Amino acid sequence: MTRLRLPTPGSTIQPVQPACFSAAWTLALLLVPLALASFKDATAIPSFARQTGMPCSQCHTLSFGPALTAYGRQFKLNGYTYGDADGQMPLAIMVQGGFSHVSEPLPEPAARRFSTNDNVSVDQVSLFFGGRISEHLGAFSQVTYSGEDRHTSWDNLDVRYARAVKFAGTDAIVGISINNNPTVQDLWNSTPGWGFPYISSPLVPGPAAATLIEGGLAQTVLGATAYTMIHEHLYLEAGFYRDLSDRWLRNVGLTADASSHVNGVAPYWRAALQFGANAQYFSAGVFGLQAKLQPDTTVPDTNRYTDLGFDATYQYTDDGQHGLTVNASYIHENQSLGATFNAGGAAAASNHLNVLRLDASFVYRQTWSAGAGVFDISGGADQTFYASAPLSGSNNGSPDTRGYQLQLECVPFGKLTSFGRPWVNIRLGVQYTGYLRFNGGSSNYDGSGRSASQNNSVFLFYWMAL
Repeated sequence: MTRLRLPTPGSTIQPVQPACFSAAWTLALLLVPLALASFKDATAIPSFARQTGMPCSQCHTLSFGPALTAYGRQFKLNGYTYGDADGQMPLAIMVQGGFSHVSEPLPEPAARRFSTNDNVSVDQVSLFFGGRISEHLGAFSQVTYSGEDRHTSWDNLDVRYARAVKFAGTDAIVGISINNNPTVQDLWNSTPGWGFPYISSPLVPGPAAATLIEGGLAQTVLGATAYTMIHEHLYLEAGFYRDLSDRWLRNVGLTADASSHVNGVAPYWRAALQFGANAQYFSAGVFGLQAKLQPDTTVPDTNRYTDLGFDATYQYTDDGQHGLTVNASYIHENQSLGATFNAGGAAAASNHLNVLRLDASFVYRQTWSAGAGVFDISGGADQTFYASAPLSGSNNGSPDTRGYQLQLECVPFGKLTSFGRPWVNIRLGVQYTGYLRFNGGSSNYDGSGRSASQNNSVFLFYWMAL
């Protein structure tokens, strides 16, 4: 079924399920970094700057963070193996949080130990390993503590093997990615894994509906994809994902309740074309995922989802003085909801969902950034599937949601001449999210008298990588 979630559009904070921090997971946290550090070439993030010997801005459009430059995409494509640093610390820590305000207080707190409005929070604390393991092998791995759930589990994982080859006289890069979140391995910020606005508050309202590829399988599956970049222009990728067993979910800090119950394997595919000339860069592509989910493992019925997305990116950079990035994506999801329909959870056995996102960010001197994005979610109405409920429900059974986000940021530390480079990196910002329509309506959308604009929010945030 379509995933229900609270975070705002484009959230980079993945939901975690309450669970005990198992002994096996604790042991893994202790042993894995030590084992990785034993490799002579393993080196550090933030942003792998220590490994490459270059400033964070070489890979990122705003000093540090998910948004990649052309060089950053090449670094990821080549398996995180650029650079010749030796014996550097392979670990780093990230902290995110801030102050969240909603136009109208929530009916109930979004998380335990928080109030219905005006919350100050530490949203996540993450430990990273990132760097080269061998000549062609590198990794990016993340373990995250959620300040809302007060729980620790694994987060994004991308382990890569890559090398240069020739096909009939044509240069190419070929590689394999082992990862746990479809699109987290992608090179572009126009797909869900690392999309705008890159940070958001889990304590403010977000739309009820999202396509499966927008985090619906994140951290509950493990997949392998093979990829190639041919002549620096054509990118092709394909692979599949499988569920983690209940035992492995416990090992990584989750519980059996977190399982997506993927029936068989879930294929994933990706293709993109990129072009660059002087300060300008452009890419356009297609991506997709198909999965059968079995909500009740005691019943053979399944729901089938087919997600097909189109995306494009434009970038302009001017020797670090000015930068402009524009991203666009459109995802169409076909839903065959046989299991949910037979169980009485939907009024129809099929439905669909469409998600359109556009965003643009302007960066000045790697220090100041102004960004804006719009989003539009639409789909078929189903008053059983999208039932009325305070705040999160739909009075007319529609998932339709549209709105915009505005974001201003400053990076006082994290540049070439900054104090403590590359270990001290700080971003400060303010984000405003406005809704024109929410879960199917602009007024009384939930059947309890709440309007879409009452979910408008302000998030004053800090983002540190050390």
